[in-house]
Amino acid sequence: MGENQVKALDDATFSIEKGEFVLIVGSSGSGKSTLLNMIGLLDRPTKGKVFIDGTDTTKLDDNKISSFRNKKLGFIFQFSNLLTDLTVLENVLLPRQIGGTNSSSEKDARELIKLVGLESQINKRANKISGGQAQRVAIARGLINHPSIVLADEPTGNLDSVTSEIIVQLMKSTAKKLNQTFIIVTHEPDDFGDVDKIITIKDGRAFEGNHIHESEVIA
Repeated sequence: MGENQVKALDDATFSIEKGEFVLIVGSSGSGKSTLLNMIGLLDRPTKGKVFIDGTDTTKLDDNKISSFRNKKLGFIFQFSNLLTDLTVLENVLLPRQIGGTNSSSEKDARELIKLVGLESQINKRANKISGGQAQRVAIARGLINHPSIVLADEPTGNLDSVTSEIIVQLMKSTAKKLNQTFIIVTHEPDDFGDVDKIITIKDGRAFEGNHIHESEVIA
């Protein structure tokens, strides 16, 4: 910023094991969204490395990053970002179609839609289902490519408290059933109850733990 150098992240070092359910917390401007973008390969670090499944992703060129991201990462956003003219099934299939469909694609999609409790809505267009149902579809879509990591950015931020609780329990039960790694940025860590790890971002640095200290209350 002009002559001032701003470090969004500064030596934010940590590791996450397969199957862990992890929260990233911190006040606004702390660097947590930048961190999620780094893990999601949407931004490149100016220094340091991001390893996913043993691969140093900072060495991948743009084409390889796109392919790697589609195969290894699933995304769930605060707003479900469904394509409203497509059905529930068609929305879930989108990442698989981008990567190249195979004979098991529709079967896999139907199993995931059943897992998130929307089997009866499978042929409805996305603009005909509720916000909570749309977020369930987003979870299924994020899992369709069997990613190594599911990244969720404020996945309950647009939902009422009752629906939020349903979505949280759905993500936690899915993580357990599939041994799936979830990394979730949230301003509401209390909504998630017990988790495997909490990474607090403060002034661009990462602090690991399994609970929030009073000095780390979200602003």
